[in-house]
Amino acid sequence: MAETFLYLTLGINDVTRAARFYDAALAPLGLVRRATKDTEIGYAHPSDRRARLWITLPHDGNPATVGNGSMPALIAPSKDAVQAFHRTALLAGGTDEGAPGLRPYGPGFYAAFVRDPDGNKVSAVHEGTTDSGD
Repeated sequence: MAETFLYLTLGINDVTRAARFYDAALAPLGLVRRATKDTEIGYAHPSDRRARLWITLPHDGNPATVGNGSMPALIAPSKDAVQAFHRTALLAGGTDEGAPGLRPYGPGFYAAFVRDPDGNKVSAVHEGTTDSGD
C-alpha cells in the first residue's frame, strides 16, 4: 500500500486526558500508542515502523484550538470496528458528531464521527461493499 502522508497532528491541552481517550478510541481500529513524551503521544498500526498520528501540545505554548473543517478519517477494518470506535470514544470522554452508519460519499462508506475532549473531530471509516459486518 502506498503511503499518502508522513503524519498528522492534532493539538490538545492535556496529554494524560488525551492518552486515555485515544488509547481507547483507536484500539478498535488496530492503532496502538507507539510513542509517549511529555508533550505528545504518537499512534500507528503495529506493522508501521513510525507513528503516523501525533496528539500534541502546541509547540508555541498557546492553548490548542480546533481547526474548522479539519478532521482525520481513520481506516476501520470493519463496520464492527467503526461501531466500537464510536462507542469507546464516547465512553472515554468524547462527544458524538455522527453515529455509525452509511454515508452518501460512496457505496459502502460506513462511518462514525466523534470529538475528542479538546474538540478535535475524528472519524473512523470502513469502505465495505455489502451491508454485512465486512
